[in-house]
Amino acid sequence: MEALIIKEEILINGTTQEVWDALINPEKTKRYMFNCEAVSNWKVGSRLLWNANINGNPTTFVSGVVRDFEPENKLVFTTFDPNSSIKDIPENHIPVTYTLRDKAGKTFLTVMQGDFSRVAQGRKRYESTIAGGGWASVLADLKKVVEQ
Repeated sequence: MEALIIKEEILINGTTQEVWDALINPEKTKRYMFNCEAVSNWKVGSRLLWNANINGNPTTFVSGVVRDFEPENKLVFTTFDPNSSIKDIPENHIPVTYTLRDKAGKTFLTVMQGDFSRVAQGRKRYESTIAGGGWASVLADLKKVVEQ
């Protein structure tokens, strides 16, 4: 079976500390992640919710679990749409990995999401993510947040 993985990379004019803060700080995530706040205690095994307030109604758009947390270096979490018809079981969660590397005071950020081929409706979820712009627009907006 063909692996279905999305990978994007970007160089951000900011330290790994500044980029890390933008990745986990809810006040900053809502500025680049579709107005969603990342809510978690960031302990491995804990829940991660991507919440937004739509017309006064708090809504969770994506949920998941923190799998690895290495400050200023690596963050791994799973994603799942709790509003979908797919069963919310670990086997249907898609992993996302952020890897940060210092490049002379700037940060090289790599995001990998997948393997979609291992989850229910994987091809459809992969194609939907690609059609929505993948991670490119999110990373461009993240870069703006950090560099402001």
